[in-house]
Amino acid sequence: MPMNVELVSVERQVWSGQAKALFGRTPEGELGILPGHINLLGALTPGWPVRIEREDAPDLKIAVDGAFLSVRKDGVSVLAEQAEFAADVDVEQARADLHAAESDSGEHAAAARAWAMARLRAAGESV
Repeated sequence: MPMNVELVSVERQVWSGQAKALFGRTPEGELGILPGHINLLGALTPGWPVRIEREDAPDLKIAVDGAFLSVRKDGVSVLAEQAEFAADVDVEQARADLHAAESDSGEHAAAARAWAMARLRAAGESV
């Protein structure tokens, strides 16, 4: 039996639908959510995408930044500051952003680095 999944960014609803499972990385490690999972609220680790396994469609990989995960009996919500589908990632731009963030020591460099890494990982690139 599938579960309801909703992924929302500050700007828009990114994706909503039925899924077999959702996977994300937390500070404690990789977390998999299946239908019937216990209630849970937690932060997702910067620099990593989420993966949504769908019933009759290819998996979705979505880069997220500043994200939290909320699991309830009726489904899962991922709330993110930014989100981008793997298919929409401009790999060359993400690599350039990562390079720029790695050579920057400013206060926003770590966040820019994590966002570039999440985008690259979502697109299947090694980081």
